Amino acid sequence: MFTIAEADPALTKEQAKPIEARLRTALLKAQYKRLQKNGRALLVVIAGIDGAGKGAAVSLLNEWMDARHIRTLAFGEPSTEEQAQPFFWRYWRRLPPRGRTGIVFGSWYKPLLAEAAKKSPDLQKLSAMAQEIRRFEETLDNNGVQIVKLWFHLSRDAQARRTDQLLADPDTAWQVMPEDIKVRKKFDRLRKAGELAIRLSNDPSRPWQIIPAADPLMRATCTGKAVLAALHDAAAKPPAQPAATDQARSPEVLQELDYSLSLPKSVDYDRELARWQARLAKLTRHEKFRKFPLVLVFEGQDAAGKGGAIRRITHALDARQFHALPISAPNQYELAFPYLWRFWQNLPLPGAIAIFDRSWYGRVLVERVEKLCSPAEWQRAYGEINEFESLLQDNGALVLKFWLAVSKEKQLERFHDREQSPFKSFKITPDDWRNREKWDDYLEAANEMFERTSTGRCPWHIFPADDKRYARIKVLETIVESLENALDVRTAP
Repeated sequence: MFTIAEADPALTKEQAKPIEARLRTALLKAQYKRLQKNGRALLVVIAGIDGAGKGAAVSLLNEWMDARHIRTLAFGEPSTEEQAQPFFWRYWRRLPPRGRTGIVFGSWYKPLLAEAAKKSPDLQKLSAMAQEIRRFEETLDNNGVQIVKLWFHLSRDAQARRTDQLLADPDTAWQVMPEDIKVRKKFDRLRKAGELAIRLSNDPSRPWQIIPAADPLMRATCTGKAVLAALHDAAAKPPAQPAATDQARSPEVLQELDYSLSLPKSVDYDRELARWQARLAKLTRHEKFRKFPLVLVFEGQDAAGKGGAIRRITHALDARQFHALPISAPNQYELAFPYLWRFWQNLPLPGAIAIFDRSWYGRVLVERVEKLCSPAEWQRAYGEINEFESLLQDNGALVLKFWLAVSKEKQLERFHDREQSPFKSFKITPDDWRNREKWDDYLEAANEMFERTSTGRCPWHIFPADDKRYARIKVLETIVESLENALDVRTAP
């Protein structure tokens, strides 16, 4: 794998000069062309043996190209906030928008390489880490982010020689990190770790490219050529066509709901509401809750009472610990990123609550029905959403998903009420009426969504909401009981 790089090939200045001149011009032209076309974002992942000149290569790319349109994303040890979030959170948050380039230092490969470099690496753990990385990269690749992975390598002698030369000159000694000096003692182990990590994470769509790094001119030329080839590959990844299937129609969950369900007459709604709110208030103020992020997702038909249910929840919460997010169509800036990007921006820390009024499920609901994305995109989204929610749960988050369902007759009644009420008229829009015309299409999309994304770890809680009071109590009851189980705390008398 590293045979050519460890031969330490080199270029003379005479050989490199015309190549560099052509490369610099071609890189700028390709960069501007991609910017003008608003093409895919490009992520250049930098990895390799320490002391191989990775930093110098990144500096050169910023010099040869227009640095105003490049983000150099350097990730060191995770901060306290980053440690409290899912592993990929900090990488999602700093993705470059479409047309732009990001150069990633200290990438998501760092833990994989650290495990591989141990004297006795855990192969099962390595395999699981590599699978997570490949799924992460595939999601980005499928959603407009092109990934180029460059591994900088050189021989043991060349690495030691380069390190010593830099240390000998006070003007360059600052470039040498402690880990660069340690490499010569652990070269064989680090070499094997690199080979193992590359084999586990290599993908035909996103292969690793080995950059010979002993000679600065050869390193610069190979790096520039690799990035240029990626910039020329401006076309979006062709979407995989949905596989033909004889899958039976999804169960008609919403059609089979009992919309007549309501609170028993013997139940005092105000007292019942206060009781569940009090229990929720105790749980979210409990010491154990400080370790739990809580994510509440609300979906449902228009006029099903999502806003009212959310208000009954927030009434019990400390305003400093929750963030209610009304999700509408993405704006122009958000459209420059993968569709899950904007949701990664708003994840709660432990002890905090994010309440999504509409959510990432828009891709398999409104975007599907209104044909705002291709069939391949929304069919692929089921898996991407399940993976997203699984990552949140793996990080300790409690994710609760609610669908408030209203009958077609009750929705029409509420639409007319809104039109006639001076306090609710703002709630009714032409989109509401247009969506109603596609009632059956939305039912079909929702039913398939339940079937594909209601998992054992993260099920959908579906409640009929023709009686708003009934639905509000059911939502509060579900949150309280789920929190009690998660925290192992009981609030009932």
